[in-house]
Amino acid sequence: MATIELNQENFESTIVENEIVIIDFWASWCGPCRSFAPVFEKASEQHQDIVFAKVNTEKEQEIAASFNIRSIPTLMIFREKIILYAEAGALPAAALEQLIVEVKKLDMEEVRRQVAEASEKS
Repeated sequence: MATIELNQENFESTIVENEIVIIDFWASWCGPCRSFAPVFEKASEQHQDIVFAKVNTEKEQEIAASFNIRSIPTLMIFREKIILYAEAGALPAAALEQLIVEVKKLDMEEVRRQVAEASEKS
């Protein structure tokens, strides 16, 4: 599956309707973003069971602001509507692959329990 472009109209439905969504926040003027793009695209071809999406931070400033994106590229991973990973910086292919493997292995019941505990404390 090729990467998809997210915008105000399809952002929420993409997160809600798919088990795992990996989002690359980027901009056309960003050198590291352009360097990371082929790595991201290749991973999308290798993992047909995951939605790989891109948010152009220049065009979709509201989305970028709502996630407090301060540096690009920023990679964000949702699984079952929960943000599991959000880090700035381009990853090498091997690191992205390892991250995907780890996200797939997670026990989401345990993750939901931890999220519930954390929200009770705050």
